[in-house]
This record gives sequence, structure tokens and C-alpha cells, in this order.
Amino acid sequence: MVTTQRTPKQLGQILLEQGLISEEHLQRALDEHRNTPKSLGRVLIDLGYIRERDLVRALAEQVGLEFVDLTEYRIDAAATALLPEALCRRYRALPIGEEDGKLLVAMSDPANVYALDDIRSITGRDVRPVVATSNDVEQAIQKFSGMSEQVEALASEAADALDSEAGVTVEAAVEDAPIVKLVQAIMTQAAADRASDVHIEPTETDVRVRFRVDGVLHEIMHSPKSIQGGLISRLKVMGDLNIAEKRIPQDGRLSLRVNNRSLDLRLATLPTVHGEKIVIRILDKTNALLQLSELGFLPQAFESYERSFRKPYGAILVTGPTGSGKSTTLYATLNIVNSIDRHIVTVEDPVEYRLPGVNQIQVNPKAGLTFASALRSILRADPDIILIGEIRDRETAMIAVESALTGHLVLSSLHTNDAPSAITRLIEMQVETFLVGSAIDCVVAQRLARQLCEKCKQAFTPEESELIEAGYAESRIPDLGVFFRPSGCQSCSNTGYRGRIGLYEVMPMTEEIERLAVERASSETVKRVAIEQGMYTLRDDGLHKAASGLTSIEEIARVVK
Repeated sequence: MVTTQRTPKQLGQILLEQGLISEEHLQRALDEHRNTPKSLGRVLIDLGYIRERDLVRALAEQVGLEFVDLTEYRIDAAATALLPEALCRRYRALPIGEEDGKLLVAMSDPANVYALDDIRSITGRDVRPVVATSNDVEQAIQKFSGMSEQVEALASEAADALDSEAGVTVEAAVEDAPIVKLVQAIMTQAAADRASDVHIEPTETDVRVRFRVDGVLHEIMHSPKSIQGGLISRLKVMGDLNIAEKRIPQDGRLSLRVNNRSLDLRLATLPTVHGEKIVIRILDKTNALLQLSELGFLPQAFESYERSFRKPYGAILVTGPTGSGKSTTLYATLNIVNSIDRHIVTVEDPVEYRLPGVNQIQVNPKAGLTFASALRSILRADPDIILIGEIRDRETAMIAVESALTGHLVLSSLHTNDAPSAITRLIEMQVETFLVGSAIDCVVAQRLARQLCEKCKQAFTPEESELIEAGYAESRIPDLGVFFRPSGCQSCSNTGYRGRIGLYEVMPMTEEIERLAVERASSETVKRVAIEQGMYTLRDDGLHKAASGLTSIEEIARVVK
């Protein structure tokens, strides 16, 4: 009997059939493939024609295997527990469920027969491999590797070790292996959960750990009270803080490697009635490299803002509460105006991100280097663009205003609730009204709203009362489409949200608003005129994004008061 083997389809043919590339794209990729050692798939990715997910899906079809998108697949946690984490990582494979009596195992390399043999031997099950992207498998392993349980176990181990060594000194405790592992495990989980801050808080009976993810705090674990001293001291030693001083707040900085990724961390301690609390800010360097166009400006607002930062002089103020993304907006603006023919100097407290080609100064009040004294020195150093981390007092405000009037582009932040209030805040700082009107070119107020998870958001039609309560009755924003609300899935850790987007209120300094500043008009009057001139308020901007399906009505109500 003669059997005929089916000839596998070529990769290019599969991608053409799936409509992912055109004949022209394929021919160009094949031409480049002949002149490079790269695979055809890698060439297609590098040219921007397909994503890694598309390539892996096509390769799976080529070899007759099923492709699984792990960000959408409902992974069975019981199945993941069948294979030790170390083996999952070694083979980049994860059991994800069961089908027809066989264990489904997601693999980035299903051709690895040694891996399949080991998995069969360890689980004692028949195995059916399915294909997933390497990155998806890594993230799924991270999520289902029992990190929370590992952290809890390490906390218990550390507590037992400290209990058994009742006379141990603080110095010895901070080098104790379980404490060192516990700190590493907490930071590993924080990085995996995309946390921006880690709160380690002593209570009367235990130690609570919380992560801030997408601007909202989530409780992660409670640990025994006995590890408090060792855990806090270990972190203080890492941040080069004084472990003997527990009565006053301290702050420090350190770098830590987590899963081959370098994290910049900022530590701040607070003395509480139950002991010292530590807050760890995780500084994500990718934020400093974000493009301004990626932050969420509506076209009209972006054009208005761009007209201001493209000018050679004038002051631009970015306002909003702490954690509203002001620094990210300022850095993204600097990335645009940063060029070889411009001298850019920043004064910050502290310097959060290092920017190439920019001279950054960190204030040091103890040494006499304040915002004001640093700015006076900078003006003698021939700057073109000056970034001031924050305007906090009259002296700094006056120097910023005078610098803007003498041919410099000045960028700074200010704490006000909306853009019009920035004018009255400067006047309250006793900056002369005519200087405020002449120097300020644009004010941007902003907030950060959580974005709905694309994997699980649910369409719905809100009641008229809901729209009225959200502010649509007074808004000039039309109903642009279908509204969505959060649901919750594995991809977003069941929160319904993943990532954040900026809400912006851009107010250019027009002649009318300049005149109102000179007349010391109220912020409400300034706001009314700015709206008449076309300014979208923070609420308008947010409702526009809710009606576009980017966020929810509830989220806008939460962040815009």
C-alpha cells in the first residue's frame, strides 16, 4: 500500500490566504530574505508586515498544530499545577487544560520531543501540544507559577527563622536568606502585575503588602508581624538609608534586577504608630520614551498644545494632582524638542528618568541647591529650553516667568485642579498680573483614566439618567458610538481595565484670557471664556473617550470631579 504525504504549505502562502500580507509584501520580504540569514518570518516582522502572534499562528498551521492565544484562553489553574515552575521555564511550556482525556500543553517550541517526553513522564498523562507565542507562555508561567503562594511561603519561612533566632540582631536579619528572597519575590510579583508602587505597611497584628496597578491600590498579602523589622531593615539597607533612625521620614534610591529586567526604585519611609511604613515607587523607563502622540491627546487639543511647544519662547504649565502623568507629558514633550542645536536643562526633585542629550539637575536643599538657586545659575549657562520640575513658591514662579519673557521656552508643572486655575494660582503667589498674561503661552490640565481591557469589555446602552449623571447633558461631545463597561478576565487580572490613558484640557493664552488675567478675573470666568473659544474640559475629553470605547463612564466619574 502506497501512502502519499501531504506537502506542507509554504509560510508565505498561509499568510496570503489569511489576508495578513499582500503579494507585494511577500515578494519584498523574499527578496530581503535571500540576502540575509534571517528567517522569512523574522524578515516579515522586522518590515512591520505581521506581528509575532501572526507568525506563530501561521507556523502552527504549517505543521498541523492548533494555535492558542493565551491572553484569551481560559487557563485551568489546576492543570498548571501539574508541572513544576522550573520545568515550565526550561521548556517554555505550560499545561493549560484537558481535552479528550489528554493534557493540553501550550509550547513556544512544540517540536522539542525531549520536552514532551519529560512532561509525559512527570505528569503521567498523555500530552497534546498546542502552539503559543513565547511571550504569552512566559507571561502565563509568571501568572500561574504560584508567585503569591511563594511570597506567602517565604514570609512564613522568614518569620520562622527570625522566631527561632530570638536574639538575632537587625544587622544579621537583613542578610538572612529568607528575608532577601522575600524582598526579591515581592518585587518580582510587582513587576509581573505592572505595579507602579509597592506599599509595605505594618499594622497592629501583621504586615500588609499592597500594589498600585493602573492607579488603584490592591491588597496582595498579609505577613506575620515578626518579619516586620527584618523586612523593613533589609529594604532600608538596599536604599542606603539609616536603619537605626526610625523616628523621621527618609528617602533613597536603588536598582534591582528582576527577570533580566533592571528596575529603578525610589524608597520613602514613614514613621507610623505601628512602625515604619515603606513605599517603593517603580520607575518605568519606558514612560520617559513615550511619544506625545501615544498619550491620548484628541487631535484638536494636540494641535493647540503643539503650537505652543514649537515656539522658541514662552511658558507652558502642566497641571494636575500627584500621579496624574504630568512628568510623562513633560518628558514626552522634551523628547520632541530635543535636538543637537538646543541646550536643554532641567531642575527636578528628584530626577526620575535620565534623558539622553539633556542636562538634568537634582535639587539638594541641604546643600543650598533649591529650584530658585539652580534656576539663577542655569540662566547664566546659555539655555534654550528649561524644564522646572514644579513651581512651588513665588521666587521660582518669578524666575520661570522672567525666563519665558527673555527668550527661553520654559516647561513646568503646577498643582491645580484645572487649566484656568493655574492663572489664579500664579497671581496668588504674587506674580504680577501683566507678567502672567505675557509669559504664559499655554496651560494643560490632565488626569489618568484606566483603559478598558480590550479582551473582555462589554458593550451596553446606558440609561438616559446615567448619561445625564455623567455630564452628557452639559457636554458638547456627541454620542460617538457604543459605550462599554468593564467585565474582567485573565488578561486584566479580573479588574476589567488594563493600562491607562490621559485626559487633557488644553488652554492657550489668548488675548481675551490674557486680559482677564490682568483684571484678576476668577478662574470660573476664565474657564467660561476658554470654553467659548473651543477648549474641551477634562470631563468633555473623558466623555469623548468613553463614547469612543476607550474607557468607561464610571471611570471618568472617578477621576474627574
